Amino acid sequence: MAGQEELYVLKRRAVPQVLLKVVEAQRLLQTKKASSVQEAADMVGISRSSFYKYKEDIFPFRDSSKGKVITLLAQMDDEPGILSILLQKTAGQKANILTINQGIPVNGIASVTLGLEIGEDTADPSQIVEQIENTEGVHSVVILAHE
Repeated sequence: MAGQEELYVLKRRAVPQVLLKVVEAQRLLQTKKASSVQEAADMVGISRSSFYKYKEDIFPFRDSSKGKVITLLAQMDDEPGILSILLQKTAGQKANILTINQGIPVNGIASVTLGLEIGEDTADPSQIVEQIENTEGVHSVVILAHE
């Protein structure tokens, strides 16, 4: 993969402490709770050089998705009103619904693909998935793509 970076999604417990501290220092700078990199680094207990070494390599998943498009696939019962509830819950999380594609139901189960734009006010994509999964009649939800 020449010229292409590989990206990984890790659970928090698998990420080294220094990287988590870099993320916290970035948050302190963004929220203006620290006025300089040195101050933020001191507050989280890392060196300034560690901050600069890793600052471009780590960011929370939800931050990486802002202003991006995600594609969800939901499997749900083919019953009136379920798609409407799913769309209301998605809109309630402040995601901009770009596309909706529902396939022909097979054996009473419909597949719905949603293209969502994630904005600054939008909930974390995992919260959107959780909201949809908790809808009666929805069997599964997965993130197919993240652009």
